[in-house]
Amino acid sequence: MEFTAQQIAEYLGGKVEGNPEATVNTFSKIEEGKTGSLSFLSNPKYAHYLNSTQSSVVLVNADLELEGPTNATLVRVSNAYESVAKLLQLYESMKPRKQGIDSLAFVSPSSTIGSDCYIGAFAYIGNNVEIGDGCQIYPHAYIGDGVKLGNGCIIYPNVIIYHGCKIGNRVTLHAGCVIGADGFGFAPTATGYDKIPQIGIVTIEDDVEIGANACVDRSTMGSTYIRKGVKLDNLVQIAHNTDIGSNTVMSAQVGIAGSTKVGQWCMFGGQVGIAGHITVGNKVTIAAQSGVISDVSDGQALMGSPTQEHRSFYRIEVLKRRLPELNRQLSQLQKEIEEIKNNINHHE
Repeated sequence: MEFTAQQIAEYLGGKVEGNPEATVNTFSKIEEGKTGSLSFLSNPKYAHYLNSTQSSVVLVNADLELEGPTNATLVRVSNAYESVAKLLQLYESMKPRKQGIDSLAFVSPSSTIGSDCYIGAFAYIGNNVEIGDGCQIYPHAYIGDGVKLGNGCIIYPNVIIYHGCKIGNRVTLHAGCVIGADGFGFAPTATGYDKIPQIGIVTIEDDVEIGANACVDRSTMGSTYIRKGVKLDNLVQIAHNTDIGSNTVMSAQVGIAGSTKVGQWCMFGGQVGIAGHITVGNKVTIAAQSGVISDVSDGQALMGSPTQEHRSFYRIEVLKRRLPELNRQLSQLQKEIEEIKNNINHHE
């Protein structure tokens, strides 16, 4: 399906600069652009590619100043990154959706399947499962007894949802992620560790996306919560009894220990570790590989392990680089002090 630059501009509320009839039928990165493709430019360090790209249409920010001539038609918008996201969502929504239950899938007779659903080969749907309308459940997915799935969910291959968990509307679970495995609960004894049964569930609210091979553990009692709009990257670990606030995002390999509460609109970089039984406030930003061991109040920007306020972290890092020089200066001062002491003692 083709679209003109003018149609794209009208959809995005932008302005065409160049040929409004230029057509596109695919997407490409600006440095790999080709005729008939749409690219975008939001990072100024890639601006020089405008001089050479073969893309037919490029989305740019309205205030971008060109460094030279370009053969591409530009569509100026308020935010190029947000605009290309809207176009990609439109493109994705226009793809044909699979429907029907494959003959090789197992669906328990006691389960309820909504309309316009797809269930792929070798998927397993347990007893008393409720699946909403328009869900896509890919091959080899496992949905345990009593699971409730809202409307418009996408469950990719090899996803496992343990018994009793509740999944909201428009939730996407990527390949290999595990929802509702037992929390890591063991009581130490004189002879070993006694397992503490994990009898709770996981509750995932609307518009959540969880990456490949991520894990969200069921609670000891009650529920582990992933609130509305949360986005978790691949290989994220959410332990039992945690509560992740709405619209919080976490990059790959973040680990959240048990019974921790994370606020709304937080952003965690890759490999951040959060200790158990603490509270992280709203709109907290934590840099990659940081370790959090105590409560964090709203709005803080932290880094390091253990974490500290980012300005303090940078000051300390600067001093670390000067340690060899400071050590030499200290040694020299010690020598001078010893010489002064010797002179004083000699004159006495």
